[in-house]
Amino acid sequence: MTTDSTPAKPRGDWREGLPEGVAREGLPAAHAIRFDSRDVQPGDVFVSIVGGQADGHAYAATAVERGAAALVALEGHEDDLDSLGVPVVRVPDTRVALAAVSAAHEGTPANSLVVIGVTGTDGKSTTSFLIHAGLQMCGLKVGLLTTIESRIADRVLPNPTRLTSQEAPFVQRMLAEMVEAGCTHVVIESTSIGLDLHRVDCCAFDVAVFTNLTSDHLDYHGTMDHYRASKGRLFEMLDEPGPEKPKRVRKSAVINRDDPAWKYFAGRTSSRVVTYAVDDVEADVHVEDLMLWPDGATFAVVANDEYVEGSIMLPGAYNVANATAAITVAAVLRLPVEIAAAGVAQCPGVPGRMERIPGAPFEVIVDYAHTGAALAKAVEAVREVVDGRIIAVFGCAGERARERRSGLGTVAAQRIDLSILTDEDPRSEPSEAIIDEIAQAMIAAGAAEGERFERVPDRSAAIARALELAQPGDLVLIAGKGHESTIEYADGPRPWDDRAAAREAIAARFGAPSAGSAE
Repeated sequence: MTTDSTPAKPRGDWREGLPEGVAREGLPAAHAIRFDSRDVQPGDVFVSIVGGQADGHAYAATAVERGAAALVALEGHEDDLDSLGVPVVRVPDTRVALAAVSAAHEGTPANSLVVIGVTGTDGKSTTSFLIHAGLQMCGLKVGLLTTIESRIADRVLPNPTRLTSQEAPFVQRMLAEMVEAGCTHVVIESTSIGLDLHRVDCCAFDVAVFTNLTSDHLDYHGTMDHYRASKGRLFEMLDEPGPEKPKRVRKSAVINRDDPAWKYFAGRTSSRVVTYAVDDVEADVHVEDLMLWPDGATFAVVANDEYVEGSIMLPGAYNVANATAAITVAAVLRLPVEIAAAGVAQCPGVPGRMERIPGAPFEVIVDYAHTGAALAKAVEAVREVVDGRIIAVFGCAGERARERRSGLGTVAAQRIDLSILTDEDPRSEPSEAIIDEIAQAMIAAGAAEGERFERVPDRSAAIARALELAQPGDLVLIAGKGHESTIEYADGPRPWDDRAAAREAIAARFGAPSAGSAE
């Protein structure tokens, strides 16, 4: 895989991505497309984007000093870039331009792929992995771009960033490498922020999937209307004109009819709409004969009077919904549904998503649930199969919408037997203050401190405390971090892995294999 410091030879011409009417005469070829001046190398093109904390135009001079051969800047922006001695291209929107010139620089790779985008508040990563598994079982070579990792055919590439949808130069480079590796299909997890910031523009989506909608990321979006509209862009993008692809696919929106917002998303596209559901029998694809188990579920998918048996190695009805979405994608791509369902059934799970940690005399699960709605779903998924108590370890991220804290606290008070409140990316905020906001929400909902919850800011100690309190028949749910490899504090990120911490705590208490031992 190429990296930002060692870009591949250009596969196309970045100048072809510039808006119509922008003069291209005298513009040099590009070695790489950059938006961070610290990454610029001689021969690169630097695109000045305006972010939440910095304005790239202020770093244009630094980019030129480092060897930038040309600059892309915002029309009307008050700066003196023409004196820097390199060509300056002015565009109406530098974020739109960043995606367009990145795609052109990589040879517009999406035009050679069947592209499936997945959006929604919860379940995006899981659904993306399950689609990938189903398509692979059908004999296809498939790429994957998610919060957790990317895959280029059989190569697995961890995602060390906190960005679900990474910036456009990375996205387009990955798509190009997928094409070169022989991939015919790709699954792209598409967040509201990534869509709003045009990170997944120029991806030529063929299928758009909607999982569900609850409140999240309001610190960025401000309102639910803006949040919902940003996700809706994925469905609008189905209607964008583009060249005919080698593999002709009927563009389709795959939408969860069990979610109240389904009509909104169905109305955002003129492409074919195919609905799926676990509960709503009016959906085009629906579930029957559902049986939930501690480690997964069995069910049948019914579409056009075709009855296909399915199963999944993840607990909870919401994961059955994710599996049904994956099988529906295979159906709209005219792939053998029974083979895709077998691929979904064999998917061993998703890192950090309802991931079981063995070794204790009770169930221990790590999950990414970091909002009230997600925590509620995770608890609902295990409640029916737990004989004893649910003991949860969780916190809430700093510098994010404060509604998350009250939402988590209310859910915990209503649904969790015992909560251990702890750190979760406090960033610049005091950990104790974040934990106290969750605690106050729990108290307001009727949960008494010392009986229904405890405060243990150190996350390692919190996990150890939960294991100390748990008895056979209980379940320990460690929520909020999932696959993530750091905790973010004011002084920067520190290495962290909930799964490794749980294994180590289990080893210390019960003599189970540690994180570095063979199981």
